[in-house]
Amino acid sequence: MDGSVIEVRGLVKRYGDIEAVRGIDLEVRQGEIFGFLGPNGAGKSTTISVLSTLLKPTSGRASVAGLNVMEHPGEVRARIGLVFQDPSLDDQLTARENLEFHAFLYGLSSTIRRQRIDEALAMVELTDRAASPVKTFSGGMKRRLEIARGVLHYPQVLFLDEPTLGLDPQTRARIWEYLHGLRRREAITIFMTTHYMDEAEFCDRIAIIDHGTIVALGTPDQLKAQVGGDIVTVTTANNPEAAAEIKDHFQIEPHMADGTLRLEVGDGASFLPQLLRRLSVPVSTVSLSRPSLDTVFIKLTGRAIREEEAGNLDHMRAMASRWGGRRR
Repeated sequence: MDGSVIEVRGLVKRYGDIEAVRGIDLEVRQGEIFGFLGPNGAGKSTTISVLSTLLKPTSGRASVAGLNVMEHPGEVRARIGLVFQDPSLDDQLTARENLEFHAFLYGLSSTIRRQRIDEALAMVELTDRAASPVKTFSGGMKRRLEIARGVLHYPQVLFLDEPTLGLDPQTRARIWEYLHGLRRREAITIFMTTHYMDEAEFCDRIAIIDHGTIVALGTPDQLKAQVGGDIVTVTTANNPEAAAEIKDHFQIEPHMADGTLRLEVGDGASFLPQLLRRLSVPVSTVSLSRPSLDTVFIKLTGRAIREEEAGNLDHMRAMASRWGGRRR
């Protein structure tokens, strides 16, 4: 990964007196899987709508694939793919016909169209259903076809709105296999929203946005480190004596409750062997837990991502109807 494929500087978007995005700065590197997380009304859908040329910013600058989104919207659209959360396929058409229509809109020649459609169908394992009407597809099959359509024109950046929302774990895992394969083969940049925190772990970096500002940005491990240390829980034959030894050796004051000792440490994996070597009291049980992205999100925003919040990209969906008519 080298260079930035998305750059945002001082981006502001107002709706009357409401400031949805408040001067954010952001860079996304080429070939990166970038997660954009935020609760309802945080500004994430507005930001993505600006980046995908569906909205004009009030002020600030944004570029995608080296092109200013305000000055070169047509060229930007030619270089990005969009997969919305809500289905946007034509159920009356076959899988191949849906892809043919998309390829035609992007001006691909008939020869290239056939080649890429065959490749895309094979990639998402729908070759044997190419001639089937989309209305006969399961939700997972439709999602895979939408992803195939989104990458048919070889975009430099693929925007994904909740790519696996509502799908079963097996289908979610398969879709992520496709996405990782795309990134490896095409060096494609993926900019996604998700409310599945296990899915957010797949991201190279994550930006958390709240009240129109980015409150944290980093790798999943870096974000977890902001929350606090790892939690070590120990039960021993003599907890008061063990607590005194821990305080003496490590200058840590354990919290005693329900017959256990609870310690917060910087690096639990390296601390545990030291603890077991130093304690003279027999240890009955020991466990290590690390901060999760859920913990990070709650600490930074004061609330959890719920499914109804993650699904609230109404503005982006409403604008999606304008997408096809504005393509070149």
